[in-house]
Amino acid sequence: MKIAVIGCTHAGTAAVKNIAAQYPQAQVTVYERNDNISFLSCGIALHVGGVVKDAAGLFYSNPEELAQLGVVTRMRHDVLAIDVEAKTLKARNLETGELVEDNFDKLVMTTGSWPIIPQMEGIELGNIQLCKNYGHAREIIARANDAQHITVIGAGYIGIELVEAFRDQGKEVTLIDNMDSVMAKYLDREFTDLAGKELQERGVQLALGRTVKGFEGADGKVNKVLTTNGSFDTEMVVLCIGFRPGTDLLKDQVDMLPGGAILVDDYMRTSNPDVMAAGDSCAVRYNPTGKAAYIPLATNAVRMGTLVGMNLLTPTVRYQGTQGTSAIKLFDWNIASTGMTEAAALAAGMNVKTITIHENNRPEFMPTYEDVLVKLVFEDDGRIVGAQIMSRADMTQAANTLSVCIHNRMTVQELAFVDFFFQPHYNKPWNLLNTAGLAAMALLREQQAQPAQAVKVEVA
Repeated sequence: MKIAVIGCTHAGTAAVKNIAAQYPQAQVTVYERNDNISFLSCGIALHVGGVVKDAAGLFYSNPEELAQLGVVTRMRHDVLAIDVEAKTLKARNLETGELVEDNFDKLVMTTGSWPIIPQMEGIELGNIQLCKNYGHAREIIARANDAQHITVIGAGYIGIELVEAFRDQGKEVTLIDNMDSVMAKYLDREFTDLAGKELQERGVQLALGRTVKGFEGADGKVNKVLTTNGSFDTEMVVLCIGFRPGTDLLKDQVDMLPGGAILVDDYMRTSNPDVMAAGDSCAVRYNPTGKAAYIPLATNAVRMGTLVGMNLLTPTVRYQGTQGTSAIKLFDWNIASTGMTEAAALAAGMNVKTITIHENNRPEFMPTYEDVLVKLVFEDDGRIVGAQIMSRADMTQAANTLSVCIHNRMTVQELAFVDFFFQPHYNKPWNLLNTAGLAAMALLREQQAQPAQAVKVEVA
């Protein structure tokens, strides 16, 4: 059995290792256009900021390890075309220019995603950087050494992490986004307002609610960002606008979402039974809605890649979907979210209610304690569909607990009385999540006949 794997970052590495372990007699060939595999791009900001001194630590596998498993890894090979019906592919060796033709019995598409690059005036200027792979990380670090004023475009997690890293280096930083708040995809205004205030207090210039129109430069390098509301002088720009799935090779050959994300079933099979896919190239089942959605996260990728190996020949282990659970550290704040924000739920036409509580993380008789902000998003029957948490204490693991609640379609009534331990060093007799559930129950009792609206409940 010949298996061709296209792309080898998170999903690809997980798939290859599991295929090699379960089918040692199979002939597995990996095609990867980069000169490395398994790079943890989430660590770029940590490397830029000097937290991770050695970038080698951001890799968790290499071609030599795969070779020991019997895998042929063709690095610096760019796949040019795939014919899924004929089961053939063509690739170019980027080092020699040689064209390679190959065939397969099973194809595994783990081509990941690529940063969105806006087509606008001045985009070709020097010092306009992408942020995705190891090469980008090296470029950002090298160019940032000579730049005092850096502009980050895109206020999602990657953009925010880079902003913090640059500020820690003493750089002047401007953050531009077309939304009117930071991290709007993950958090509602109660949280984004606090995050935005923290950024401003740390010296970050926020330029929100405006769209970049183009760039100007001198001597081939960018020196100005033009937006729909003003321009900003700069010496370097990092684009963190978002990602698109890298699926052009299979266009019109397997079913996809309109944006190009490959549709897979619960066993990672595409609409062609001999083509499997995983990771950022795919749509995933989003459990809060039960629908396919594009949620490029490393956590989704490694789970899906592992399932490719388990289900390669026989559907064996089902994919359980995702809540899109994620977290970020912003200076002294610890922030996490899972499922839908209130804004996303209402935009999707869902009839939801919310509660937002403030509670201390442990009893007030303890020497120290911290305020915790928690928000639950839930339907009229109490089913939890989203949650957010933020504190200077690290309470982010609560988001994992709430993710399990969403996955299991639990209600706020169940959350209110689920069993959690009590120990004064860590929490209160009524756990923070119990308290949130109780507050949501009270709201439901009061507003059973009222339309969806957001209500804040302050808990002393």
